[in-house]
Amino acid sequence: MIHRLIGLALLAAALLPLREAQAQAPSTDLATIARGSGTPEIPGLKIVWLAPWGDYRKAPWRNIIVHQTEGPAGSARNGARAQANNPTRRGVTVWVETDGTVYWATPETFVTTHGDGANRNDNKYIDNKSTFRQVVRDNSIGVEFAGNYPDVTAPATAAQIAAWRVLVRVLRTRYDIPADRVYAHNWIDYKDARYCEGCELAKLARDPSF
Repeated sequence: MIHRLIGLALLAAALLPLREAQAQAPSTDLATIARGSGTPEIPGLKIVWLAPWGDYRKAPWRNIIVHQTEGPAGSARNGARAQANNPTRRGVTVWVETDGTVYWATPETFVTTHGDGANRNDNKYIDNKSTFRQVVRDNSIGVEFAGNYPDVTAPATAAQIAAWRVLVRVLRTRYDIPADRVYAHNWIDYKDARYCEGCELAKLARDPSF
């Protein structure tokens, strides 16, 4: 009996890495969709396409930067539309509304004006040796979560987190970005000291169980 229990325990331990890998890997369908073009329906996401996907191989993205905007509900929708009308304005490619709706605002090869040049080098949140002046707008796709107004410390909504669970897998799969290249804006730039912008969302994205 003891030997049987030991054997079962060893088997469970051996299968654990496989289960974790399966949990992290996108499904075949999601992987296929993530490498497509146009304006696909993505299971688990309500997405509004203001610009269609093109050839993902031409996009320069090696990192994902998670932003949070100090705006009320509706500001992601409005920000995305303004971004689509003027892609060079300060903002990002992907916006996430408080209700979980995702807005893809600009062509995926267009470099929007976001980030502050990766000016953080104090290692406060992560080791900045590999990010200082390196994780910048030219190689990083930005995702903006709206709604932390009037309380900037307010967390993302449950709907935003549910959308992020799918969205970050799509982005990582489409552009072949590893989990450790998902960064909170506060991790790589000096930002508002009242809160840590994007930190909880970036932590979730790096968590294998997310």
